[in-house]
Order: sequence, then C-alpha cells, then structure tokens
Amino acid sequence: MRHFLTLKDFTKEEILEIIDIAIEIKKDLKDGVYKKQLEMQTLAMIFEKSSTRTRVSFETGMFQLGGHALFLSNRDIHLGRGEPVADTAKVISSMCDMVMIRTFEHSMIEEFAANSTVPVINGLTDSYHPVQLLADYLTMVEYGVEKDAVVAYVGDGNNMTHSWLMLAAKLGFELRIATPKGYEVNAEIIEEAFEIAKTSGSIIKVMNDPKEALSGATIVTTDTWASMGQEDEKEQRIKDFKGFMVDGLMMCLAAKDAKFLHCLPAYRGQEVSEEIMDEHTEIVFNEAENRLHAQKGLMVWLNKQRG
Repeated sequence: MRHFLTLKDFTKEEILEIIDIAIEIKKDLKDGVYKKQLEMQTLAMIFEKSSTRTRVSFETGMFQLGGHALFLSNRDIHLGRGEPVADTAKVISSMCDMVMIRTFEHSMIEEFAANSTVPVINGLTDSYHPVQLLADYLTMVEYGVEKDAVVAYVGDGNNMTHSWLMLAAKLGFELRIATPKGYEVNAEIIEEAFEIAKTSGSIIKVMNDPKEALSGATIVTTDTWASMGQEDEKEQRIKDFKGFMVDGLMMCLAAKDAKFLHCLPAYRGQEVSEEIMDEHTEIVFNEAENRLHAQKGLMVWLNKQRG
C-alpha cells in the first residue's frame, strides 16, 4: 500500500505511470467510455481548507470510476474538535477504501497516514500540493512541452513552489524560482530537491529577479500572492510583490512559444495580468480540467498497489 503525500516519495517511473493512466482515462472519457475501475469503493474527503477544484475533481472522478465520495468538513467529523488524528484515521480507514485530505499542517496528514490502513492522498497542505503538479505535468505532456522544459515559477515560496521543486528534481527538467526577498522557498525543501537533482540531472535555480527567471523559459507559472489563511497579509504582500506580476512585458522575456500555467484561482491584476490570462485561457482551463483526469489516474494507480 502507498500513500500520496508528496512527490519526493515517488520515482520518476512511478510519476510517469500515473500520468500514462491519466492520459488513457481522459481519452476514454472523451470517447464516452467509463471504466468502473473503483466500483463499490468509497473515498473519504476531509476538508479543513475549502476548495472548488479539489472537491469537484475528486468527487466527480470517484463517481466516474464507479465509486462514491464522502465530503467531510470540520462540522461533519470530530477531527479538530477533541478527537486525536490517529483515532480518526483508524476509524475512517476501517470503513473507506481511500482518504483525501486538504488541510493546513503537513504533519497532520503524515500522522493520519501513519495510522491509516488505506491510501491517503494529499489534496493540499501548507507545505505541498502534489495533485496539482500531476495535473500541471499532464498538461505539459498534452501540449508537447515536457521535453527539455525550462520552467520559470514567479511568486511566493509556497506549497506550489515546493511541489514544483520536487517534480523538477524527480523528472530532471530545469526549474527557476523567483521570489521577492523575504518570501523565499523553505531552505530544507530546497536542499532536499538539490540532493534528488544530483541523480536526475535537474537544474534548479533560486533567485529574487523574475526577469532573470523568465529569460528563455518555455513554461511560465505563478500562484496567488496570498494563500488561504494569509488574508490579513494581503495588502502588505501586494506591496512586497511589486514587479512580480506576469504580464505581457514579462512574457516577452520567455521563449517565443512559451506556455503559461496557473493553478487557479487567478487574481487578475496581481500575480497575472488580464492580458496573459486571456491569451493563455485555453491551456490554463485545460490545466484545471486535468485535475479530474490526473487524480483519477492517481486513485487507480494507488488502488493497484494494494494488490
């Protein structure tokens, strides 16, 4: 049995296996073919952080695979209201076949997984957002930009940045991260990525100059400047992130046919301009749809590991 908490726990071959399954599942769906690969199985979805894409994609995906998804918020279960994480994990995993958790502290999902008898999926923590990176890489493959990719991430050193680090380090492509001073990536996670990159050949560069990061990049990506739970910092962050908006002038520094990705929700006029969102709307919203297909591929793969 395997859990999916962070990409650093997976090999390049395993990540590509999941992507291959997702590609096949998406093709089947577009052809009107629904294979009930998780028939009669139940996915418990625990949401301590709300989400549009995470809930819709997992719930729809489980239904299309022949299973059932349970939405569990803080109001629905005792987790966080007195019952220890370990106890909740033992109870839910005794009744369900898989668990997806979207929460704050990464240590919480690690404790849950340590006490679960079924696969646990990280739907997002403050440290990592690995399911989004599966969707992002699936999108890169579909648009034929995964080979010799040079990815420029511009913005906050957050869970998306950490996940890009792990994906690049595992798969071997070049990643440049540009953050404002004071918003750098977690130093320990950078060191982990550098160590993994020694094997894969990945080139990882960390800097504070977004223009340097975008120079010749084939893929440009960003994220909101103020994540959930940071709303009270929003005004200060807008000031601190001046010069980090991905707009037309910024994109001109990238390769001629560079693609723009955004995990959404996008705040136009802050981390990305209206112009860039309009110009790259097809790929960004295909990227959003790919959450559905990538996560279906992941759930099918995890189920196969159970034997």
